Amino acid sequence: MPDFDHTVRPTRQPPFMPFTGFMEAEAAVQRLIEIYARNTAFIRDAFGAFVRSQQMPDHRVRACYPAIRIRVTSHQEVDSRLSYGHVVEPGIYMTTVTQPALYADYLREQIGLLIDNHGVPVEIGESDTPIPLHFTLTDGAYVEGVYPDGSGHVLRDLFDVPDLAVMDDAIVNGTWKGRPDSPRPLGPFTAPRVDYSLHRLQHYTATAPQYFQHFVLFTNYQFYVDAFCVWARDTLARGEGGYTALVEPGNVITVAGADAQPQGATPTRTPQMPSYHLLREGHSGITVVNIGVGPANAKTITDHVAVLRPSAWLMLGHCAGLRTTQRLGDYVLAHGYVREDHVLDDDLPTWVPVPPLAEIQVALEQAVAEVSGVSGWELKRIMRTGTVATTDNRNWELRDHDEPVQRLSQSRAIALDMESATIAANGFRFRVPYGTLLCVSDKPLHGELKLPGMSSEFYRTQVGQHLHIGIRALELLREMPEARLHSRKLRSFLETAFK
Repeated sequence: MPDFDHTVRPTRQPPFMPFTGFMEAEAAVQRLIEIYARNTAFIRDAFGAFVRSQQMPDHRVRACYPAIRIRVTSHQEVDSRLSYGHVVEPGIYMTTVTQPALYADYLREQIGLLIDNHGVPVEIGESDTPIPLHFTLTDGAYVEGVYPDGSGHVLRDLFDVPDLAVMDDAIVNGTWKGRPDSPRPLGPFTAPRVDYSLHRLQHYTATAPQYFQHFVLFTNYQFYVDAFCVWARDTLARGEGGYTALVEPGNVITVAGADAQPQGATPTRTPQMPSYHLLREGHSGITVVNIGVGPANAKTITDHVAVLRPSAWLMLGHCAGLRTTQRLGDYVLAHGYVREDHVLDDDLPTWVPVPPLAEIQVALEQAVAEVSGVSGWELKRIMRTGTVATTDNRNWELRDHDEPVQRLSQSRAIALDMESATIAANGFRFRVPYGTLLCVSDKPLHGELKLPGMSSEFYRTQVGQHLHIGIRALELLREMPEARLHSRKLRSFLETAFK
């Protein structure tokens, strides 16, 4: 092994790229791509040279993220109907950017709105936030290959590594406090925070982030996923809906066409939260993720999907019905939540209400009517709108009933599950439109437990419809203008300009 010393070394960086003003969004995005490509290649090349030589260089290697900056000097009025695309008051605002090619459409929209709404140049240049070595590598196998050789401990001496101090959620949590002379946040996440989640998504779902679509269904039942894949393949074979391909774990791709065959290798191990993506131009297709059971999983996956800035996400799952009038198979459209999941208490206190979003609620109710063929007053026979309680105790039925039953009654809850409030609360926290449609699978307070053989034909029929209701709801949401779908209810009075 080489004898590595730990003396202080000078830092070698590529030539600095200063901020330049742009009045055209496409040119600004291309500049971001140029800076990012050059700087990540600089780090990767240096790392490759180190791995090949195993010789300790006499310098550190550093390159920084590109950034977007805007200076606004006027309290000019903007279209008050817009929930994003403008800063709240005069000042200097900035955000670091990673993988701009992946976010090109998003960045064009956000930068274009800033230019249109404020009439000033958007500046693109190089920030002073280092890019960690790990985040320049799309395949972590190269980094992992160093550690077993015993030389992993020198990476910090030569390269920047992930720094938790610059990748937290202070901006979206509303707790960010910068220095008086520092720019205010322009976007909801820093570049290192985005990079962290992009790498986690690949790990948890076994699909690359570029395949995620803007409309997302979360479920915790594999048979919903299986039904989605059958429907997706059939849709692709018929060439309907504008969908172009289905991507499954392992990045296995089936393109549209009657005779298309899957291309790629399925992972040898099932990922923790497998995802499936029905692609459509502009990422306007549908992603389905099997999140597993529990609020911790629900928080984990939404923490990471949020950095992709989806247009909407919905929860489709099963619940305990709490009213005697409910039947197994009835639908529950959540319009409020009792949050006893505890995983978000520090990020979004329970005293913060998580409101229903009219656009989502209307789309879900319309989808139930269309798919079930039942509408108007008759729709109340199979669907109830009300409060859903979410708990982190799967076996809550085994506790003394007096206390939980009293709380559920006082809250007017009509259903109980383990994930819905978490997904809705994280949607509210991350400014992602959210909604919940559940299916009653048991009524434990009324002696109908979730046991084999207890499902009725009505229940089986409703479960079969449930997925297609979720798909139809997302299609209806896709038809809305983005500015209308992204409700002002999601925005605070001290808000970032970027969606």
